Amino acid sequence: MTLGFCSFSSGSSGNCYMVRSNTTALLVDAGISGKKIWEGLERTQTPREMVTALLITHEHSDHTKSVGTVSKKQKDLCVYASEGTWDKITAPVAEHQRRCFQAGDAFEIGDIQVKTFRVSHDAADPVGYSFYSGDRQISIVTDTGYVREETMEEMTGADILVLEANHDVDMLRIGKYPWFLKQRVLSDEGHLSNEAAGNALVDLISRREKERCVLLAHLSRENNFPEMAYQTVKNILEEANYYIGKHVFLDTLLRDTVSSLYEI
Repeated sequence: MTLGFCSFSSGSSGNCYMVRSNTTALLVDAGISGKKIWEGLERTQTPREMVTALLITHEHSDHTKSVGTVSKKQKDLCVYASEGTWDKITAPVAEHQRRCFQAGDAFEIGDIQVKTFRVSHDAADPVGYSFYSGDRQISIVTDTGYVREETMEEMTGADILVLEANHDVDMLRIGKYPWFLKQRVLSDEGHLSNEAAGNALVDLISRREKERCVLLAHLSRENNFPEMAYQTVKNILEEANYYIGKHVFLDTLLRDTVSSLYEI
């Protein structure tokens, strides 16, 4: 049985991912228009009826913009969010579609096992997700100011790891963001920088070397660009004697582009 991942959009302006097995498809976040989500499903040849659940990481609008639209259009869709996140979501979601959990909970959706874990972000109750099918694992770690030990342990077994590389620190510091926003992004409840992502990967590989695909995600429109994120992480890995193509496969998810379908 295969387990696949596709990004419909990844960035500070909107996020939506799909995780798919042979029989079940799940959406992670709905921070783009419903139209773009349906187009992503068509591009990946994923029937709408195959999508049984939408899982929310946290309540910020770049992750929840179309929660109400998607749940209304697909009335049998189950929408999962942590207890604290549900308290902050204002989108109208029918009671029978709501599913609530606490960070650390695990559950099954179709033939995919889901594990939730806490991340560090300035939201009510933010989480990351891991998805399992047999011995295959996909983990999504974005919107976190640093990588907690709990998160690092969860990432270690991932065959596909979606890891935030939100900003270049120097670009952010000299950029047009107001001071308070710069401080927010740089804080332990903000976003991972390119350098932080690279250092996290060095730690990850040092703990366990395995065939692993890492996808850099949630890049800032104003304070980063794909080539910089990729090159910064590549340089940090090589300084630790880890090499792309040998120790890890590395790619970057684009903000407004449906990605390849990565399968394991």
